Amino acid sequence: MFDESLLEDPDALARADAHGLLRGVAAAGARVRTALRLADEAGLADMRPDGRPRAVLLAGSGPEAAAVADLLAALGSGAAPVQLLTPTGPRPEQARWTLPGWSGPLDLLLLLSEQGTEQGLTDLVEQAYRRGCTAVAVAPAKTPLAEAVGQVRGIALPFAGPVGAAAVPAATDTGAFWALLTPVLDLIGRIGLISAPGSALDAVADRLDEIAARCGPAVATYTNPAKTLAAELDGSLPLLWSQGPVAAAAARRFGTVLATLAGRPALAAELPTALTAHGPLQAGAHTLAGDPDDFFRDRVEDTETLRLRIVLLQEAPDQPGSAAPAAREQAYAHDTPLSEITAPGGAPLDTAAELLALTDFAAAYLAVASTERP
Repeated sequence: MFDESLLEDPDALARADAHGLLRGVAAAGARVRTALRLADEAGLADMRPDGRPRAVLLAGSGPEAAAVADLLAALGSGAAPVQLLTPTGPRPEQARWTLPGWSGPLDLLLLLSEQGTEQGLTDLVEQAYRRGCTAVAVAPAKTPLAEAVGQVRGIALPFAGPVGAAAVPAATDTGAFWALLTPVLDLIGRIGLISAPGSALDAVADRLDEIAARCGPAVATYTNPAKTLAAELDGSLPLLWSQGPVAAAAARRFGTVLATLAGRPALAAELPTALTAHGPLQAGAHTLAGDPDDFFRDRVEDTETLRLRIVLLQEAPDQPGSAAPAAREQAYAHDTPLSEITAPGGAPLDTAAELLALTDFAAAYLAVASTERP
């Protein structure tokens, strides 16, 4: 049961947040700064790349690796293909990864792990060595994965774990995404695949801090966009519509975070395809409710209405050729509530920080305010 009144009581929110979800989201800026410092101490600043890789291959356990690959592809704008390697195996702890047959010395392999103990990733380092691929890992220091990469003369960048919370489960470490992403952004920025100088990454940390102040527990719901969105999403199936590659990556991550943190399903689609992909679902949702004009129907046997809510994520306000007006028209035509999240513009990294942090906060509020309490 979602308790909306909890959103107006910061002390009660803190008590209900047993896993520190909100603290983890608020500390994203600090995780970025720590990750940058650790990468610098690991020698990344002294790296002198020979040129751009032909392709970037990325492997990692858990949903964060997929989200990092998705965002890298959006930020890179095709400068180099980014391919996520999909694991195989009967169980997550037995996952195995295989390099594509065409991979070789011209390609870069990124290995992301919050634990650094996955045998499948360590085995993948050996595959990369045989193929001549350059291997770079983001993993805790002195773990099997970090040591394996060091043995093949790759680059091991330390994972910036949560400060003072070593026992935080990976599934609830909401800052792990930024701890994995930041060293990778620093690396590929130096290679030239994206524009990510140190000043830009420092600005991302500042933007995350600003969003934390704007969306924090002490800020009232009526001025807090994350709390407002959480309350709007209660009891609904979100349709996460997006416009622009960075917004699309943020929408897909939002769907993943809603599932992992709040246990809520969501469907993501990009505009304008979303209009046709989700149009039948919008039309069909009305058939799940009983006829409102049938006074004598048996309401005990009524099927619960499927409540849809569109969440529109945009990288900038409407531009000529935008599909956002059509999205609003379709939402109105089907009587589907619509929430909008629009980044104020600026560099793609700033846009990503705005959309990702705000939706992370919303998912965390939805999870915490839905926690069963005695």
